[in-house]
Amino acid sequence: MTRCIAAMLAAFAALTAHAQYPEKPVRVVVSTVPGPLDTFARMVLDKISAALKQPFVVENKPGAGGNIAADLVAKSAPDGYTLLFAIDTTFTVNPSIYKTLPFDPAKDFAVISVPVTYGQLLAVHPSVPANSVAELVALSKQKKLTYASGGNGTPSHLSGAYFLATAGIDMTHVPYKGTGQSVIDVVAGQVDSIFAVTTGVLPHVKSGKLRALGISSAKRSALAPEIPTIAESFPGFEAAFAYAFMAPAGTSVDVVKTLNRETLRALAQPDVQEKNRTFDYVATGLDPSQSAAWLKDNRDRWAQVIKRAGIMME
Repeated sequence: MTRCIAAMLAAFAALTAHAQYPEKPVRVVVSTVPGPLDTFARMVLDKISAALKQPFVVENKPGAGGNIAADLVAKSAPDGYTLLFAIDTTFTVNPSIYKTLPFDPAKDFAVISVPVTYGQLLAVHPSVPANSVAELVALSKQKKLTYASGGNGTPSHLSGAYFLATAGIDMTHVPYKGTGQSVIDVVAGQVDSIFAVTTGVLPHVKSGKLRALGISSAKRSALAPEIPTIAESFPGFEAAFAYAFMAPAGTSVDVVKTLNRETLRALAQPDVQEKNRTFDYVATGLDPSQSAAWLKDNRDRWAQVIKRAGIMME
């Protein structure tokens, strides 16, 4: 009887602990320097913090395509007090472009949410005589063109490689150490074309310094609905990227569900919806299991693209 009572008390204590989560500040590791991901994470975490009445403290740990931050969180206690915000490519692309990883992207994490997705905009310098995706493809078969990216294995590089493979064409890849300088050089006419986040190139399109040809996501951008998707020329084409909110594997299902619920509530708030519109992010509404499936599907898809393009990091 005594053992039974003790077991019941322990179970009640555990249930109470989960019900009260979080009882202290939560550390959230962000896998990049301050920038788009960091801004989005802080915006969402501020809402979650207000709802759960505990600080969610951001710590930036950039490097190795998100591997440094992911490894730190993977090896942390699965108690809900060390979490990760990363670009999805850490889990969907890195397994294929790095020879080894210090963590297992599928087994070492509990997926909280893939909260938003975003696409890339294909743009060319005005000197390039192409006014559509079809015209660019035809031109590339007549002369050698170049495309810039923010670096090997970045979304801009992956979108470009996927596009070339889909269209059956070839261009010379010009990688940069960051998207900013790559856009500058395309605007200057030193490189012919680029895939980059819509918000990074749309101002140059509006000023006439670049010409927009297509959007990489499945649907047209709410920021620039007049720009066709690449899928309108090549049905089935989709290069979508996302942010991933993760916890160490073994984290309580209740904690994961709580964090997912509050993430969805944060994204539903009008001020967050408006900011996401200006960032060209599309909320997914996915629960933890759906988010995990999204990551797996994209991991499989990018593995095929990467193998075909021969992309590899040391």
